[in-house]
Amino acid sequence: MQIAELYDTVKTIRRELHQIPEIGFDLPLTSEYVRQKLVSFGYEPISTAETGWVAVLKGKSPEAVAFRADMDALEVTEETGADFASLHPGKMHACGHDGHMALLLGFAKYLKSLPILEKSVVLVFQPAEEGPGGAKWIMDSGILQELQVEKIYGYHLYPSLPEGILGLAKGPLMARNGEFDITLEGVSSHAGQPHFGKDALIAAAQILLSVQNILARDLDPLQPAVVNIGTLHAGEARNIVAGKAEMTGTIRSYDKAVYASIKERLADICAGIERMSGVICTLDIRDFYPEVTNDAEMIGTLMDALPADAYEVVKPLMLAEDFAFYQESIRGAFILLGTGRPDKGWTHPLHSSRFNFDEKVLLQGIACYDLILEKEGLKG
Repeated sequence: MQIAELYDTVKTIRRELHQIPEIGFDLPLTSEYVRQKLVSFGYEPISTAETGWVAVLKGKSPEAVAFRADMDALEVTEETGADFASLHPGKMHACGHDGHMALLLGFAKYLKSLPILEKSVVLVFQPAEEGPGGAKWIMDSGILQELQVEKIYGYHLYPSLPEGILGLAKGPLMARNGEFDITLEGVSSHAGQPHFGKDALIAAAQILLSVQNILARDLDPLQPAVVNIGTLHAGEARNIVAGKAEMTGTIRSYDKAVYASIKERLADICAGIERMSGVICTLDIRDFYPEVTNDAEMIGTLMDALPADAYEVVKPLMLAEDFAFYQESIRGAFILLGTGRPDKGWTHPLHSSRFNFDEKVLLQGIACYDLILEKEGLKG
């Protein structure tokens, strides 16, 4: 089979999946769709992570190389105007996971046309990438270890790169991330009698300004990091000293030690403001995904095999991806696949209600996977 022959397959799959976006692990329609396609291609899918699937193409050796696609969508109201737009109000495949599934299903069909491979291939269809992290569930299940997966590859469609261009990086590609909530409990009073109150809003403002010093003064300026407070809600009325304030933010870094240092400084700041203001400050930090760090040898081999104009070396991004959980135990490479088309207006970022792309780019993704089969020694 020629990869070009898969165009109608991947186009149809992508558009049908695009119409039925679902969230997190709750993917009954998506999961059944993927299962039926895998069965129709001759696989016997193995259930994992509630609504995910693993499909195995056995090779001459049980050692395996894995390829992963994520399945979940976002709580976004679609505004693409496409004739295959979401049929589920308030939900949309705004992060390209419909394309990831279509690409991997197309690859699954292509694999069945090949002579028996030297090693096995494992195809991973994973729920809950957008949260809470389906990759961790799959790794904790032990299924990839049982299948002797030695390496794993994955894609993310990326509109900031020109259509069809691969984005490659040795080492860090995406950041470790976490979220934090800060709740400040003061005492409300009339603005004309402020001495009877304890102002939670002023305490929140002091925290907001102090947090900026974490990046400016507490961290090595050569160590990239993000600490962002994105929301602040406080107060009841213009003439009332605020009795309560709530703040939310995010932390991102490529380095575990830097990330830990940020958490410590947040705790120090909250404790200090509490002592100074008399406002009770509660800090809740939730760690999400580790950093995505690509195996340098795997990426280097791919760079050597590709034409120079087929890829760009990309700088690390402050985005986050649960593909990192696979890389904690398995050598892995995460690849960006450009979808940017200014002439079509397809430059809207990931998570945008207008995100869209041309399905032909998925064939280039399959072609790269085919090249990886060759370079990994799977093709005889």
